[in-house]
Amino acid sequence: MSRGKRYSEEKLNIKKVIGTIVVIVLIIAGIVTLVNYNGSNSGKSSKKSISISNSYITVYSNGKWGVINSKGDTVIEPTYDEMIVIPSNTKPIFLIQSDVNMDSKTYSSKAIDEKQNQIFTSYDTVEALQNVDEKGTVYYDTNALKVSKNGLYGLINFEGKELLAPEYNEITPLKGVKNSFITKKDNLEGLVDDSGNIIIENQYADIQNLTNSYQDGYIVKNDSSKYGLITYDKKQILECKYDEIKNVTGNNLYVVKEGKNLEIIDKDGNVLIKNNFDEVISINGENIIIKKGEKYGAISSDGSEILPCNYDDLKYAFDNNFIAKQNGKYGIISNQSNNVVDFKYESIYYMSDEGFIEANNEDGTSDLIDMQFETRCSGIVSEINTTNNYIKLRVNGEYKFYTFKLSETDEKTIFPAHTLYLSKQNGKYGFVNANGEVIVNYIYDDATMQNQYGYAAVKSNGVWGAIDSDGNVVVKPQYYLLQNTVVSFIGKWHLAPDLNANYYTDVVE
Repeated sequence: MSRGKRYSEEKLNIKKVIGTIVVIVLIIAGIVTLVNYNGSNSGKSSKKSISISNSYITVYSNGKWGVINSKGDTVIEPTYDEMIVIPSNTKPIFLIQSDVNMDSKTYSSKAIDEKQNQIFTSYDTVEALQNVDEKGTVYYDTNALKVSKNGLYGLINFEGKELLAPEYNEITPLKGVKNSFITKKDNLEGLVDDSGNIIIENQYADIQNLTNSYQDGYIVKNDSSKYGLITYDKKQILECKYDEIKNVTGNNLYVVKEGKNLEIIDKDGNVLIKNNFDEVISINGENIIIKKGEKYGAISSDGSEILPCNYDDLKYAFDNNFIAKQNGKYGIISNQSNNVVDFKYESIYYMSDEGFIEANNEDGTSDLIDMQFETRCSGIVSEINTTNNYIKLRVNGEYKFYTFKLSETDEKTIFPAHTLYLSKQNGKYGFVNANGEVIVNYIYDDATMQNQYGYAAVKSNGVWGAIDSDGNVVVKPQYYLLQNTVVSFIGKWHLAPDLNANYYTDVVE
């Protein structure tokens, strides 16, 4: 998926704050349902057809909320006062809130299908399990829904099967951790997964995540305010005897506090290093990044120095290389303190899953650097797409595409199923087909690629509109969309400007 930030709403989906739905997932959805388009605006006919997944999207019109599908057809007319939540975009389960009271934070909630028939009626309320990841992206659990009956909460799946009986005072997602839900009963906390399996019984005063991965386990606090560690498979790794367990782990090592002692211990509780730092930032194999005072350095698990605490910031990258900051600029150094990338950047990110380095310059451009520290391309990063595995750069006013190996590619290679491909001549944009034939004449000031709904956005005289997969105008340019970082259309509907609250709308801005 593309990078982006989202708004996290803790409880209520109020119109004023425009709730959150996971529409961005729809933009990258897989191909399922065939949709054919005919005709063009330049006399040529596109030979191919584009396929679109049958997905559901929340829309906003005239102050009301409704639902469309990925073909742009209306599923539920916009008649609801509160935003409609769609926990799984491929399933026709729509969650409606009403009787919202901001002062008391109370509301009613129910689930309806595409015919607006209420479903799961044996429960008093039905809600999505909303969470937010470390990048601020809001997401919903796509296996379970939270339900209540007589003031107590449980879980059901999307077919209505009861996963966890409604016998808990509360059920809340463990923030930032997938498939982990805190249950509360008689003021004691426990933990379950989205299949209703009990991971930790309700016997602890508090349960926290160790990291953002549930596989690393959970920090638990007993009634004596001592901390321990339990794994996802219900094993007690560290007994409840520590005054604090830090949210750092790696290589089966943990950071704990006993009295005034800050220690690195192994899974058997053996102390490896004690009082040699003020803070432990990360553990990556034998590379442990520490902080002393306001400076960062690195040590090994036996306490020997890898890098002195001379840096203003330090992050492990890969092998024996670290992203470091000195004198206000970032570079990359080896474990011998040798510079492998000069200290000249405003920020540097190692894209570990993608296998390249993004180094950002003061002027807003970025250098993309390979694993041998060679700069392969430079420009303004428009998109890093982890679904189709490409990078889109704007270079001298033109868009260029690169693979994650930083080899140049093109739109046709990345999207062979598209019927239209963006093209530019004499400062104007048009579209061609896979054979290079002009389908849309070069008349637009700006344009976007065809999205996976089959539409492309086009701009003329400062306003945006849309064409379909054959180049026919479906929305005459009329939207300024000055606040939009992403311009996308589904029929007459355009993506709303706030990527923290993704939905489509027909509101003219």
